Amino acid sequence: MLTAVWKRNDRKASVLILVFSVVVFAAVLLLSRVQLKLDLGFDVHVFAQFNAVVNSIVSVLLLAALLAVKNKHYLLHKRLMMTAMILSMLFLVSYICHHLLAGETKFGDVDHDGIVSEIEKAAVGNSRMVYFIILITHIPLAAIILPFILFTAYRALTGDFARHMKLARITWPIWFYVAVTGVIVYWMISPYYY
Repeated sequence: MLTAVWKRNDRKASVLILVFSVVVFAAVLLLSRVQLKLDLGFDVHVFAQFNAVVNSIVSVLLLAALLAVKNKHYLLHKRLMMTAMILSMLFLVSYICHHLLAGETKFGDVDHDGIVSEIEKAAVGNSRMVYFIILITHIPLAAIILPFILFTAYRALTGDFARHMKLARITWPIWFYVAVTGVIVYWMISPYYY
């Protein structure tokens, strides 16, 4: 096992993690309802493409980190997980930028009028239901995963490996699911960007 990097202060860490998580959640929620009409000189959906790439990389990093820890390569595991966390922070900034600048895209809205007509619904068929099932599971899990990630990392960085492993058994599959379904959501919605 690795040695502790941080001095343990559960009360302070809990307050900081919860406050940070609430602020991030509120910012994403509030900013997703706002659209800035700016001409940046490039297609703002590049942020969504970046997000899909980041989610793909995070998925691979999470798998590699799981293999590393199972093979007792703890330093490699730590580096992979820290890289996944940093990329996830970049994802969050890019996600906010995309929603601020691109607004909402509706699945199946081929003519980009903001309304999915019955003809458009019929054209996409059952893929619309599949998209919404994935989205309905992805969104709430994405909303709750941040404090789990931060608490799990905190436990590892303070050397509390027993509690780290217990929490990681919950955090890892949710984080992995959110990363993978993020790519699937992008892949399914991207044909309707304009």
